Order: sequence, then structure tokens, then C-alpha cells
Amino acid sequence: MDVINAVQVMINERSTWGMRRVGLVPTMGYLHEGHLSLVRRARAENDVVVVSIFVNPTQFGPHEDLERYPRDIPRDLQLLEAAGVDVVFAPQTAEMYPANFITYVTPLGLLTEVAEGAERPGHFRGVATIVLKLFEIVHPHHTYFGQKDAQQAAVIAHLIEDFHLPITLHIMPIIRDTDGLALSSRNAYLSTTDRKAALILYRALQVGQQVFAASMGGDPKVVTKAIHEMLTGEPRVRLSYVDVRHPYSFAPLEILQAPALLAIAAHLGPTRLIDNFLLRADGSWDTGIIVAHEQH
Repeated sequence: MDVINAVQVMINERSTWGMRRVGLVPTMGYLHEGHLSLVRRARAENDVVVVSIFVNPTQFGPHEDLERYPRDIPRDLQLLEAAGVDVVFAPQTAEMYPANFITYVTPLGLLTEVAEGAERPGHFRGVATIVLKLFEIVHPHHTYFGQKDAQQAAVIAHLIEDFHLPITLHIMPIIRDTDGLALSSRNAYLSTTDRKAALILYRALQVGQQVFAASMGGDPKVVTKAIHEMLTGEPRVRLSYVDVRHPYSFAPLEILQAPALLAIAAHLGPTRLIDNFLLRADGSWDTGIIVAHEQH
């Protein structure tokens, strides 16, 4: 496995691969089973697999956790080598944002103004900018993102469509611990008490799913009300939002119908978590995949 830290070296390496099919898995590191599920899918579908590790400063707000975001590069590299990754691209900030950097990609419209967009102003500007840079450096045929960051996935889908990029986007299911908690690098922040309390998010989504299925064609407020009521049973949860939205446009649903996204964001102590259930257009639910144990 090659580890590349410089943009030009990565570009030069990419130029040697010719027509080989390339898969890219962008990450911010501190890898867990969710990331590794993306890597395994990429390995199965491509000739060359590239994983990027870059904690992108432009997608963090001024009072967010950029400095304390968990990092463990040596461990990440061990996991990726064991997973059969060909290249890890792990640049420093100055490589991706040199002193003369002035050009950003700014998604506009409802998709970036609600939910995470409302809670984290400027976040999707940072996401879209760094992902487009990675696409231009690596030139992948396929790229892999997780369903847990559903709004980010929608932004990337629009980015690929709007710029006519010859890249196939794969959105992979949420990976969950045995008790249902969605795996996240930020779970490392949770105290034992907050980790236990965080399970209410998964249970609340399950309740929302049941109400949704029983109320097809009805008012989406019955779903958000049921989720809210469930969450009030856990005093440690400080809710940011509960939404029922279209998974691509993020427009609010007028009636309960497929496709739909049930999305939650909440704080457990100092830790902010997000989670969601996806109702696909064909009427099937994607609620994530339970794994035997968390890998971190």
C-alpha cells in the first residue's frame, strides 16, 4: 500500500493507471466499521482503491470540534492495508489549501439551508469544495459515501450531476453497533452514560418508521410528533431537529409517501450525533446494518 501526502505526487501516480477502474473512499480518518464497509465495496468493484484521509477545516464551524476531532493515522493505515487498499492519500492542510487558495464551491438552495445546513452554516461549502478537489486529483470512476451523512450524500449527488462528472456515486447503508447506535468517529467522545442514552435516537427512528408505515398518505407531522414524544423520555438528549424530507432535494414532505428520509440530530452532552432511516422509492426501508461489534 502506498501512502501519498503531496497533491502532485498523487496526480502523477494516478496518471500511471491508464484505463484501470478506480474507486475513491473519502474519509476524515479515525476509521470504524462504517468506513471499512465502504472500502470493502470499493475493493470488490475496482482495480485500484484509493482512500483519502483528510480532516477538512473548511467544513467545521468556528465553535466546532476541528482541533479535537479524533485522529489515529497509524491505526487507520493498518486497517486500510489489511483491507487491501492500494493508495492512501493523506495530505496536510497546506497541500489542499495553499496560501493563495481562493476558489470555493458553494451549493445553494433548500438542500443546503435546512437541517445540517441550518445548524452548520458553511458546512456544505467546505464539503463540496474538498470533494471536488479530491475528484479532480484522483479522477475516480466510482466513489463511496455512507448513508449516515444523508444530506452530504445528496450534496455530492448534485455536485456530480451539476458538473457532469463521469463518476458513479455509491451510497452505502449505515453500519450500527449491536444495540443500534450508528457508528461514528464522534462516538469516541461519548461518556458511558451518554453512550447508553444515545440509543434513544435509534429507538425513536424505529417508532417513526412504524408510524410512517401505518399512516401512508397522511400528515408527516404525525411521524415527527411520535419521534419527539419518544425523545422526551431521555433527559440527556438535547434535540437539534427531527425532519421528514425528500432524500435528494431535502424538501419537506407534504404527505407521507416514498421516497422519504427520517432524520435526527441531537446532542448528548458535548457530542453531536446524527442518524436517519431511508424509505426508498420502491417502498423498502434502509435502516442500516447491525454489526457484531464496533471496530474502534
